[in-house]
Amino acid sequence: MFKSGIDQDALINMFAKSSAQQGEALRKAVSEATLRALQGRELTVANIRNVLGAVTQAASSGAAKNVLPAVDVEAMLEKAFAGMDAALLQAVQAQRVALQQFVSQGVELNNKQMKGALANLEKMEDVFFSAVGKAASGAGSAVKGPWDQVLEAMKVKGTDTGAQAKTSIEALMSQAQTALREGRSAQLRSAQAMMDSYAALVSGVLIGLSEGLQSSKPAAKTRSK
Repeated sequence: MFKSGIDQDALINMFAKSSAQQGEALRKAVSEATLRALQGRELTVANIRNVLGAVTQAASSGAAKNVLPAVDVEAMLEKAFAGMDAALLQAVQAQRVALQQFVSQGVELNNKQMKGALANLEKMEDVFFSAVGKAASGAGSAVKGPWDQVLEAMKVKGTDTGAQAKTSIEALMSQAQTALREGRSAQLRSAQAMMDSYAALVSGVLIGLSEGLQSSKPAAKTRSK
C-alpha cells in the first residue's frame, strides 16, 4: 500500500520483524522512505504533514505487530522519529538554500511570500511534532504509550530539524542585513517569479542536496555470495 508516496507495507513489515539490535537499520529505512516521499512532491507544509503522518502510521502498525521476545517498542519508535528527523533536516536545508537565493537577488524579508516562507521554516519543528502526534494518537494502545514517551523526551531534547531551522533563519536575517548595507541591486522581477514557484524550487534543491550526499559516500563494498 502506497500512501503519500510511501510504501507503507514495506515499513510495516520491517518494524514487525525487527529486533532491538536492528534499530539503526530502522532509522535508515525510515529516513530514506521519508526523504523519497518529500522529494516526490512540492515541499509545502501540507505535504510534509501528510508524509510524516503516513510514516508514523506505518511504524506504529509494524511495531504493534512485532511479537519478538523482549522487543522494546519505545526504542523502535524512537528510531522511527530519528529517521524522520534526519529527512526533515534535509528539507530545512533545502529551504535555506532556496531562500538564500532570493535574498541574494534582493527580495526583502518583509516581502509577503518571503515572510510566509520564513514563518513556515520557523514552525517546522512544531509541524513535525504535531504531525507525528496526530498520527500516533490514533495508534493502538500497544504503541500509543511508547509514542507519548518518545515525543515527550524529544520535546525536551529538541530536534535537529528545529535547531537547523533556527540557525537558517538567523543566517538569512544576517544575509539580508548585509545586502541592505551594501545596497545590492537586484532583478526583482525574476526573483518574484522564482518566489511564485518556491515550493517546487525547494523540492529541486532537496533532490540535489540528497544526490550530493549520496555521491560523497564511499562506494559500498561488494558482498561475497
